[in-house]
Amino acid sequence: MEELLLALNKQAEDPDLWNDTSRAQSIMRARTVAERKLAEFKALEQEYEDNLELVALAEEEDDPDTLVESERALASLRIVVAKKQLESLLSGEADGNDCFMEIHAGAGGTESQDWAQMLVRMYTRWADMHDYKVEWLEESPGEEAGIKSTTLRINGENAYGWLKTESGVHRLVRISPYDSSARRHTSFASAWIYPVIHDDIEIEIDESKVRIDTYRASGAGGQHVNKTDSAVRLTHEPTGIVVQCQNDRSQHRNRAEAWKMLRARLYEVELQRREEEAQEAHEAKSEIGWGHQIRSYVLHPYQMVKDLRTGVEKGNAQGVLDGDIDEFLEASLAAKVGAKREK
Repeated sequence: MEELLLALNKQAEDPDLWNDTSRAQSIMRARTVAERKLAEFKALEQEYEDNLELVALAEEEDDPDTLVESERALASLRIVVAKKQLESLLSGEADGNDCFMEIHAGAGGTESQDWAQMLVRMYTRWADMHDYKVEWLEESPGEEAGIKSTTLRINGENAYGWLKTESGVHRLVRISPYDSSARRHTSFASAWIYPVIHDDIEIEIDESKVRIDTYRASGAGGQHVNKTDSAVRLTHEPTGIVVQCQNDRSQHRNRAEAWKMLRARLYEVELQRREEEAQEAHEAKSEIGWGHQIRSYVLHPYQMVKDLRTGVEKGNAQGVLDGDIDEFLEASLAAKVGAKREK
C-alpha cells in the first residue's frame, strides 16, 4: 500500500496532470483511498502492538484485570481485522463505486408490493448504519400499499462492492396483514444492483436505438411533480434495459440522470460478461417467483432469515429487516471471491 501511495503521489505531482481532467480526478480519488487505507492499517497495527505490551506487562505484574481487558481488546480487534481483510477483497473494477439499486414487486398485488417497500426500508436502514447517503430517483407506488418499483442511488465508498451480491429474488413468508382470514402468504420481490460509473469510463451507446418516453411522475416529490411530464424513461432496445428517473422537477435533469443510469447498466452488463456470469444473472432475474430466490425471510410460523446461496441464517428476522444484513453480505462476498479463485 505504501508503494502504491508513493506511485500515486508521484503522478499527482506531475505538472501536466490536469491537462487530462478525467485522469487527474481518477488519480486523486485513488490517492485519497490509499491514504485512508494506509492510515487505518497503521492504526490497527499500533493498537495490536499496544495491547500485546499490556498483556506482557499484566502477566509480569500479576494484574488479572488489565490482562482480561487487554485480551478482550485483542478479541475485538480480531473481528475488526477480519472485516478489513474481507473488505480488501473488494478489488473489482467498480467495487469502490456508488451504486444504483432497483426494487421490483413480484406477482401477487398488494402483498408483494408491501414486501417490496419492506425491502427498500431494510436497505436504506443498512445504508444509514454505514453512513451511506441514499438518493431517491424513481418510484411507482402500489395500488393499495407498498410500491410496484423504485430506484435508489446509494453513495459511499464500496457501496457497489458490498451490495452487488444482493441482486436476485427475495421471498417473504408471513401472516398477511391484508387478509381478513389471517392466512399465511408467500410474496416475492427482486433487487437489482449496478455501479455508478465515473465520467472517465467510456460507454458507447447508439442513441438511435434508445426510446425516450416522458410521463407525469408519481410517488414522492411533492404535488408539483404530478403536474408536468417531468419524469423520463429510457429503453435500450438491443438489450431491453429500461431505466427511469423522476426525482427532479426538471425534465432536463431527470433525462441527464437517466442517461447516467443507462450507461451504468450497460457497464454492469459488460462487467458480468467479463466474469462469465451473464447467463447466471439472466436466469436470476428472469422470473420473480419460485426457484429464483436468493434469500428467504420467514416471519410465521417461526422467525428466520436464510440465504439460500451460502446457508447463513439468522433467527432475528426483525433485526434483519431493520438493516442488520452485514453477515449475509460478508458471506456472499466471500463465496463469490472463493468461486473466482477456484476457476
